Amino acid sequence: MTGEGRKNAYLYCKFRDEQFALYSEYAKSQGMLINTLLVVNALFYVKEGLTQRRICERTFQSKQTVNLIIRNLLNAAYVTVEARKENRREKLVQMTDAGRAYCKGAVRHITWAEDTAMSLFSPEEQEQLIDLSRRFTENLTKLIHQETEEL
Repeated sequence: MTGEGRKNAYLYCKFRDEQFALYSEYAKSQGMLINTLLVVNALFYVKEGLTQRRICERTFQSKQTVNLIIRNLLNAAYVTVEARKENRREKLVQMTDAGRAYCKGAVRHITWAEDTAMSLFSPEEQEQLIDLSRRFTENLTKLIHQETEEL
């Protein structure tokens, strides 16, 4: 590892943390926690609903966290939860009209901001950003799960 590599890793992670802080600050300004924003964002665009397992996969959150958020949304009548016909143990979560109204402005605005920020890059830059971010995540995942710190 070179000094330049360390500096670039620091900068990349700093920008990632800054993005996370922006999402957290935005969610708070909308009266919710970032984890709730991630869940309602996932549910808002899938009218037929999602299983709790799929919500976990899409938001990279634990089952316990998603379950707590879903219970809170259910108590506020923002979602419905029904057992799936194919597998009664799986629960399908769908937004209610009240839930859609609750998060519509927040979800649409953050989606617009993300889409617009990406559109400010050329198609080639977009592809490069996605490819390099994917590779960094794959490398980081592999190295975190590696038992030793040698390459």
